[in-house]
Amino acid sequence: ETAQERKRYSPLVLTETESLSRNQWLEYRRLGIGGSDVAAIMGISPFRTARDVYYDKLGIAEVEGYEGNWVAMEMGNLLEGLVAEIFRHKTGFEVYQVKKMFQHPAHRFMLADVDSFITMPDGTKAILEIKTTNYNAKGRWWRDGMETVPPYYEAQGRHYMAVTDIDRVFFCCLYGNTEDETIIRELRRDAAYEEEMIFLERQFWEGHVQKKVPPPYLEDGDVILESLCRYCGPADKGLPTVPLEGQMASNLMRYLRLQEEKKDSEKDTKKLKDDIQRLQAILVAEMGRSCTAICDRDGRRYTVTYNPVRKPVIEKDDMARLKLLYPEIYEQFVTISEFRKFHVKASDAGEAA
Repeated sequence: ETAQERKRYSPLVLTETESLSRNQWLEYRRLGIGGSDVAAIMGISPFRTARDVYYDKLGIAEVEGYEGNWVAMEMGNLLEGLVAEIFRHKTGFEVYQVKKMFQHPAHRFMLADVDSFITMPDGTKAILEIKTTNYNAKGRWWRDGMETVPPYYEAQGRHYMAVTDIDRVFFCCLYGNTEDETIIRELRRDAAYEEEMIFLERQFWEGHVQKKVPPPYLEDGDVILESLCRYCGPADKGLPTVPLEGQMASNLMRYLRLQEEKKDSEKDTKKLKDDIQRLQAILVAEMGRSCTAICDRDGRRYTVTYNPVRKPVIEKDDMARLKLLYPEIYEQFVTISEFRKFHVKASDAGEAA
């Protein structure tokens, strides 16, 4: 399907954004799915889970505050104008901003707050997405030696093209402190990708957000565990034991099989580690704040424990202050951190755990 064959449309304007406070902007964002939400909904974000986005849309927790570290986010905001000027200087294209939040006319749950727009030499419009990264992460813009756009940014760009009915998006990513330390990429619209993306966004919005049904955790294990640390709260040994049944029991059996496979395997593959970590994270999510779960299967009882382990530590910021101000009494600044240890024990059914 070409741009000429596709029926053109104009996006709706949900709101002007120039005079909005941050809280007002966040409230408008919660009325639909924005470009930075899409990768998580599609399960390809290294930063967020679909559950994080779900909590954000219901106003339970703000997802923006957890993505990356605050310094990187602030640097991106501060350098946005500079990167746009570098792009203009390197390409000669006219770059401008439109301070509006757009809405898809047919799929009202799709929103777009675009960084900048471009007027191309032929008079057509394109989108410009501005990114910053560090020197060590610039490799994400290549795959097998070929130029690419990181998948989580690709989803964002394709979402924006769908909402605005614009057929090209450019990415300009600054990774150093000179004009030449800049990566420029272009994507053209892809009808098949867009159709699948809209299907998944609709499924998330109508099946989870509107029905207030949390989406399952399906992401990589480390991303799930980070999400759980944010939302579950501290462990509570007083909570009841959680029964693992149905799919959760199957997940536990697969977790144990993969652990055995890992022991017997001469080659400890990354995929095997990732599968084990993901299954562990899903089981941990089912347990929540509880420290114990049980599963009765084929005459055996499996007891899963996820207990807190506490030890005295000095946090990094406190350590820096101590070194500067009170190096001789650093013990006064010791704080207690907590992590939980995951363990599965098998015994005969009916036997006390």
